[in-house]
Amino acid sequence: MLHANANRKAVVKNTDMAEEMQQVAVDICEEAMEKYTVEKDIAAYLKKEMDKRYGPTWHCVVGRNFGSPNMTPLYLTCSYVTHETHSFVYFYLGQSAVLLFKSG
Repeated sequence: MLHANANRKAVVKNTDMAEEMQQVAVDICEEAMEKYTVEKDIAAYLKKEMDKRYGPTWHCVVGRNFGSPNMTPLYLTCSYVTHETHSFVYFYLGQSAVLLFKSG
């Protein structure tokens, strides 16, 4: 179980990432959520910090709703994202979904 702020619960939906790296991603995401309120700013912060710690190139999407009622939910389709081995995680932190992966 990943540790998160008492106000937000971290729930991993899909990953091939080591638990230690998952925890780093959650911790960075919490830092970002304390600094920013706009989802694109949270995603940019998480991407830049992961680039610094684990090398480029990381990609990040943060949001509350990635699909529409006519689309399959992201957690069912995220396996179609092309990513490097052991560098993919899809989790919720509170009400926000976070898709983070390294590619390129």
